[in-house]
Amino acid sequence: MTAIPRFTGDANPYGGGDPYADYRTADFPFISYADLADRRLGAGVIAANDEFFAQRENLLVPEPAAFDPEHFGHKGKIMDGWETRRRRGISADRPWPTEEDHDWALVRLGAPGVIRGIVVDTAHFRGNYPQAVSVEGTCVPGSPSPEELLGDDVKWTTLVPRTAVGGHAANGFAVDVEQCFTHLRVNQHPDGGIARLRVHGEVVPDPAWLEALGTFDVVALENGGRAEDASNLFYSPASNTIQPGRSRKMDDGWETRRRRDQGHDWIRYRLAEQARVRALEIDTAYLKGNSAGWASVSVKDGEDGEWQEILPRTRLQPDTNHRFVLPEPAVGTHARVDIFPDGGISRLRLFGSLTPEGASRLAARHQELGG
Repeated sequence: MTAIPRFTGDANPYGGGDPYADYRTADFPFISYADLADRRLGAGVIAANDEFFAQRENLLVPEPAAFDPEHFGHKGKIMDGWETRRRRGISADRPWPTEEDHDWALVRLGAPGVIRGIVVDTAHFRGNYPQAVSVEGTCVPGSPSPEELLGDDVKWTTLVPRTAVGGHAANGFAVDVEQCFTHLRVNQHPDGGIARLRVHGEVVPDPAWLEALGTFDVVALENGGRAEDASNLFYSPASNTIQPGRSRKMDDGWETRRRRDQGHDWIRYRLAEQARVRALEIDTAYLKGNSAGWASVSVKDGEDGEWQEILPRTRLQPDTNHRFVLPEPAVGTHARVDIFPDGGISRLRLFGSLTPEGASRLAARHQELGG
C-alpha cells in the first residue's frame, strides 16, 4: 500500500504574500476516484453540533479555500471552512476539555459508494485546526433526517480512526473498507476548524432504481460510471464530463493542453455495467475557442474486448450539444471518446439500458456491499 505523508503540527503564522506558498500536500493514490461529497452530485452537510465561527456548508465548496487576513466579523476572524468555538472544561480546577470531547458534522454523500480515500483539508487553519480527526460512515437508505442518523439504532463504521492532523495542510487517509456508505460523521478532537472535505470513491447505484428507469445514461457518474483514464488532464479532470447536468462554465468540462504534434486526446470510461447503448450526446458547452475539432466514440465488452466504433470521427461545433441516434444498439462495459486533435468537451452522455447479465452483476455487487 502506498504510504501517505502525515503533516502533523502547526504551520507557520501567515507572513504575507501568497497564502498557499507554505501549504502542505501530496499526490494521494486515491484522487483519481470521483469526489462522492461533490455538491454537483447532491452532497450536503446536513448538521453540525457547532459552527460558531464558520458555517459547516463551507466544507463542500468545490473551489480551494480562500484567505483574507483582514476579514473579521462580529464573532471574530472569518474563515473559509467549518470552525467551532474553543471547548472548555467543567471548572477552574479542570479548565481543559476531556479526552472524549469533540465536535462533529454529518455529511450526506451525493451518491452512495465505496470510499477509497478521504482528504481533510485544513488550509489556512494554522493555529486553530483540530488536534486530531476521525471519520465514520453508515449506509441508511432513503432521506434520513439528522435525528434519525444520530439514533441509537444506526450502526457507524470507522473509516479513519482518531488521527493527529496538521494545520494548513491536505491530510489524506486511504480507506480500505469494502462497503457501501451513504453518510459520514466527521469528528474533530476536541475542536477547531477544517477548510474542505473530499471523499473519493466509486458510486454504487441502486439496481432497483436503474431498473425502474429502464433507459438512462449508462456512463453518468451518479449511475455508477467512471472515467478510468485520460491522455491529458492539464486543465481539468476527465470525470467532469460525466457529472450531472450541463456545464455552467468553461472549467466545468474537460480541456487538454494545446498539442504540438500529430497525436490526439482521449478519455476511457467504465460503464455502470454491461449495457446496450442506443444514443449519445457530446456537449461542448462554454468551450468556444477551445472545443475539440472532431470526436469519435467507441465501446468494448469486457476488459479484453475489442473496441467497436459507434460514432465515426465527426465534426464538432463550439458551445453546442450534439445528439446522435445509433443505427443499432451497441453492447459494452467500457467506452472511449477520442477528440482530434486536442481541446475539450464538457459532457458525454451514453443512453441505453443494462443487459440481463449486466443487471444481474450489478444487483449482486449492490447486495455484497450492503447497499
